[in-house]
Amino acid sequence: MLTIEDRHDIAETLALHAYVFDENQLDRLGDLFLSDAVYDLSAAGMGVFHGVEAIGSAAARMSASGLAPRAHFVTNVIATETGEGAASVRSKGLMIMHDGAIHAALHDDTLLRHDGRWLISRRLVTPVEA
Repeated sequence: MLTIEDRHDIAETLALHAYVFDENQLDRLGDLFLSDAVYDLSAAGMGVFHGVEAIGSAAARMSASGLAPRAHFVTNVIATETGEGAASVRSKGLMIMHDGAIHAALHDDTLLRHDGRWLISRRLVTPVEA
């Protein structure tokens, strides 16, 4: 069973995700993801990225293009233990885009406890259509 501390640490990892990407701190991706993490943006038409290096490269390209979201917000975090040191986490997110548009998404994440920290092993992002 996930403890209150586990739930807090999981929520902190998801919150840190927003800050790392919004502040373009891509050198901190290791604080969020396992080295072989999968980041699936295929439902948004952006592909699937395998590994921290590929995730960082994609984020850097998006930032350089000027099309990256300006701000990410995460809410409604629900974590369910799926095994020892493993959790399935569903959350909702809002993104304020470069042009001021607001987009909503669902995040379906797998987090694993690694060296005392909860890190994202897999993230599936599904846009919420209006």
